[in-house]
Amino acid sequence: MIRTYLTAVRRGFVLAGLALVSWLDLLLELVGFCLLCVGLVFAYTLALEGTRPRAALTRRLAGRWCGADVEPPYRPAPPEPERERDGWYRDGNSLFKRSWFIKWTKRFEWISDDPATGRDLGWQLWNPVAGLLLIPAVLLAGPRALRLYGKWTRWWLGPRPARAGDGWIKARSKAFGFQLGLFALSIAQLGMVFPTLLSLIWPSPLFPTMVVAGRSVTDTLRREAKNWTGVRIDRPYLPEPPFPVPRADGMYRHGRQLYDTPWWPARLARFRWAMFDRATWRDMAAAVVNSVVLLLMVVPTAALVFSGLWGVVALWVWRPFGQALALTPVAVAAFVAGLAAAPWLARLGARFAKLLLGPTEASRLEQRVERLKQTRTDASVAQAAELRRIERELHDGVQSRLVAMGMKLGAVEALIDSDPAAAKRMAAELRRTSSETLTELRLLVRGIHPPVLSERGLGDAVRAMALDSPLRASVSGLLPRLEQPAEACAYFAVSELLGNAAKHGEARRVSIELGYDDGVLRIEVTDDGKGGANAARGSGIRGIERRLGAFDGTFALTSPLGGPTKAIMEIPCQLDPDASSPRTSTSSETA
Repeated sequence: MIRTYLTAVRRGFVLAGLALVSWLDLLLELVGFCLLCVGLVFAYTLALEGTRPRAALTRRLAGRWCGADVEPPYRPAPPEPERERDGWYRDGNSLFKRSWFIKWTKRFEWISDDPATGRDLGWQLWNPVAGLLLIPAVLLAGPRALRLYGKWTRWWLGPRPARAGDGWIKARSKAFGFQLGLFALSIAQLGMVFPTLLSLIWPSPLFPTMVVAGRSVTDTLRREAKNWTGVRIDRPYLPEPPFPVPRADGMYRHGRQLYDTPWWPARLARFRWAMFDRATWRDMAAAVVNSVVLLLMVVPTAALVFSGLWGVVALWVWRPFGQALALTPVAVAAFVAGLAAAPWLARLGARFAKLLLGPTEASRLEQRVERLKQTRTDASVAQAAELRRIERELHDGVQSRLVAMGMKLGAVEALIDSDPAAAKRMAAELRRTSSETLTELRLLVRGIHPPVLSERGLGDAVRAMALDSPLRASVSGLLPRLEQPAEACAYFAVSELLGNAAKHGEARRVSIELGYDDGVLRIEVTDDGKGGANAARGSGIRGIERRLGAFDGTFALTSPLGGPTKAIMEIPCQLDPDASSPRTSTSSETA
């Protein structure tokens, strides 16, 4: 009995000492966050990953000493970027010669979006307090105190079931964190302005590089503003200039000057692109203005929240009981008031950032012209490939069957007088062959343009496709009759996604949400497969991107390892002017 008690005391002191190290981990993560604010994204990622071994050690000791098995709650790490056949690495619509930028970006998104990371931060903040309380508790209660500490560790560091929604305090605490995050990203954007301007002291190739690096920080602010507040901020930048193409004489031209190599034309074109894009200077102005405005929005909220928290602690630690009891409601009211205003101020800050970081009408027009130039070639290539497919299937399938049928008809003519029975059997075989040929021809026509799409519209066509799918598919949403080219584009894109989910994703269920609002068709396809979909490893997703690109549409794919895979497609289109009575599909259906 005494030996068990002494072992519990020794283990309690070890766990308490390990708990105090959590404050050092928290300090390390704070330094990484400060470096993040000046653009060093990898420092914050390294800090978060470097503190996880201490949490893993606590889990093991909690299972071994406290009788509380704690499973790791983290999401699977992203895979290493894969080099494409042309030697480049692809991230969305951007190409990189080396993989380190994509690697660190993916790891930053992975570790910052993982809910377990937030729980680790909370555990590092409060676990030292629990460790200090563990020392007298284990001296008094022995093994029972260890079991209680094991339950505490499992509650903080173990996996938790998903909840339907957040409570009032949690939702507004997240909004307060989002508000601080937007301010931190604006400071990071401001930190990129000064080295960018310094690179202009002497016009050098460094200036476009700094502009691109600053835009990556600004794009992060745009993306997180959409994720955190729902305010969408589109990119206003002009596309990068293409690599110089040699003339017939082998020289490279830039303006009125000819060069022997593409080095100078390429760098001069990039310098001109970065210098004369108005969005470059609007980003720099936005970095200054947004930092000031978001600071003015953060200060009152942070003052109320932190003063309320500190007020409760200070009252009950240093004030008499009666005075603390009387003033606690004031501190709690300040805390609640700060949280209550956080969602509104976060959305207001994102809307203000959109004024300077969003595209103007001139930039939208320039982007659309450049987009049309790029998608015109893709559309031509896709159309030529489709024509080749149709020609191949007609030549190898239907045409071959028709030739064979013609030869058999000649044999029937020769046998009809001498051997009527054989001619009759051959005629029956011809009838079966003609039926199979007709079925094959109908399938080919359906692959070109399904009849149900013309007769019933996109909503019912997708429902018919879901019924034929081997997956358990649910389709929801209301759609009017839209322009037929846009409907056909969306139909075949959904067909490709369903095929990928069944063939590569090993999914069992898939949900399809359809919607049309403000001239934009929006389709969201989500499956429960194994995830890991990557445009660099197959042509199906690229085919979808080419189809949508011809209509100035967008395609966003989220597919972490382990799933789920979610694809969001948006296609600008108009209502069908030839539809006499636009029909809307039913609200939901399960196949």
